[in-house]
Amino acid sequence: MSNVKNYTEQGGEKTVIGGTLEIAEGGQVLGLFTPAAFQADSVAADVPGLVTDFNALLGKLKAAGLMAAE
Repeated sequence: MSNVKNYTEQGGEKTVIGGTLEIAEGGQVLGLFTPAAFQADSVAADVPGLVTDFNALLGKLKAAGLMAAE
């Protein structure tokens, strides 16, 4: 290994980013995460309804792996 911060190991199986990774406008990162399922805007008229909507959102974030389940 040399003294560079960013490199790909021989064989291409591993890339190390020791500096900053900048995604230019229009660039994409694929396969990094799974988007959470759609959650409609809340139309709750009271606190219990809002709690239900909020808990649905939390459940979708957990199911997508964007939030730890515990």
